[in-house]
Amino acid sequence: MDASIDAKILIVDDQEYNVSLLERILTRAGFSRIHSTLDPHEVQRMVAEVEPDIVLLDLHMPGIDGLEVLKRIREQVGQENYLPVLMLTADTTAEVKQQGLQAGVNDFLAKPYDRTEVVLRIRNLLKTRELHLQLQHHNRTLEDKVQERTMELSQAKLEMMLLLGRAAEYRDDMTGQHTQRVGELSALIAERLGLPEKDVDLIRKAAPLHDIGKIGIPDEILLKPGRFEPHEFERMKTHTTIGADILEGSYFNILQLARVIALSHHEKWDGSGYPQGLAGEEIPIEARIVALADFYDALTHERPYKRAWTPEETMEEIARQRGAHFDPQVVDAFEALFRERDFHQLIELSS
Repeated sequence: MDASIDAKILIVDDQEYNVSLLERILTRAGFSRIHSTLDPHEVQRMVAEVEPDIVLLDLHMPGIDGLEVLKRIREQVGQENYLPVLMLTADTTAEVKQQGLQAGVNDFLAKPYDRTEVVLRIRNLLKTRELHLQLQHHNRTLEDKVQERTMELSQAKLEMMLLLGRAAEYRDDMTGQHTQRVGELSALIAERLGLPEKDVDLIRKAAPLHDIGKIGIPDEILLKPGRFEPHEFERMKTHTTIGADILEGSYFNILQLARVIALSHHEKWDGSGYPQGLAGEEIPIEARIVALADFYDALTHERPYKRAWTPEETMEEIARQRGAHFDPQVVDAFEALFRERDFHQLIELSS
């Protein structure tokens, strides 16, 4: 069975006789979904309502000619949608055909009509439309598959990062939740500081890898209760450069930022931090943010070598370290965040 028989056809001609003739020809050929209008000003409304598969459009009409109607149709349906237009005209000069083709006419049907030619030209254009729709559907399916695969790869990358950060964190945090808490707290601080949304999201995803370099620190140092000996502390400090080395050379912007954070999150505002002794705004803003988030979370949670501080004790210490360990603006943002949110909500977020 010819699938084109179910096509919706719109006839536009100011002569009622021409419309009736075409309707008879098409009905006898098996077409049943035929719509027509004698008023060219009605075409845009009918195109929207009928959603035709083909338009049979008269060239010469009073008030507005077929080329102007065609222009409006093309603007309405858009270039990406293939709606064939068969121009009806008794004027078959080369100039008229050239004007029509430039305007977007797909084919011409000369008056007076030949019944066989009318049906064949319409069916040919409908077949072209059918193939176009099939190709369009195929392309959309491919786009959906590519998007789905891209999302899967992106998710796999994020999961890899989370697992990598968690692997390092399990060395001294058996819950493995510190990395995620630091990511969320860092994002909240960045948002409070007014950083762009995309930067906030990057920090949220990159911050959990801040201590990835702990993988390279021996257990006898990493898990040691009490204070480090000077040589032990020097070894402990290398987790920043180890982390940077692990994350070196990535093409992913998240991992590039994670490297910056891993290297610099123990720098201090007054220049007394490590490993490079950076001071003030020499320290990347992302590292300054993570430094405070890491400090708050580490102090308020128990580790094998220390008790958990209360949030009040931790906030007092952060205030004391304003302008020394921490960027004053980052401290102010965190304190404002702390005040604005319900205290128990903030604790729940960090637990």
